Amino acid sequence: MESKLETGKRSGLLVAAGILIGAGLLAGFVDGILLHEILQWHHMFTSIRPATNLSNLEANTLADGLFHLGTWTLSVIGLLLLWRAGGRSDIAWSSKIFGGSLLLGAGLFDFIEGLIDHQILGIHHVKPGPNQLAWDIGFLTLGAILALVGWVLLRSGQKENSSQA
Repeated sequence: MESKLETGKRSGLLVAAGILIGAGLLAGFVDGILLHEILQWHHMFTSIRPATNLSNLEANTLADGLFHLGTWTLSVIGLLLLWRAGGRSDIAWSSKIFGGSLLLGAGLFDFIEGLIDHQILGIHHVKPGPNQLAWDIGFLTLGAILALVGWVLLRSGQKENSSQA
């Protein structure tokens, strides 16, 4: 005898697509475009190579470009998975599942990137200078909240899906 989950529509491909798109578009691009380029609060290596001379600015610009390439790659893979999911009839198309996955991906990206780059490696901080630890903790907190809200929304959508089976 099959369980409700086995007879119901699956969500794994949609979840994977949402997590990657959330990480790439919602978190990575917003971080890179807003914090690196528009506000110019930091670049990838400003704590170890301050952008005070041309050589350091070039190194930071290259690192920012590689960061953008990585987030673009996450986004493209996510879009390919979403396209693939679109061709399948066994996918649970749910705004809660997809929206939760987007938020989960964005939150995880921000939290992990903040933990590694800001705290462990110390290669840059959200807003260097006075109160930089507060800015970094705020960034980590925002990532954790986004991930938690995304997880709750995702699970809610999955429970609705399994109860409809």
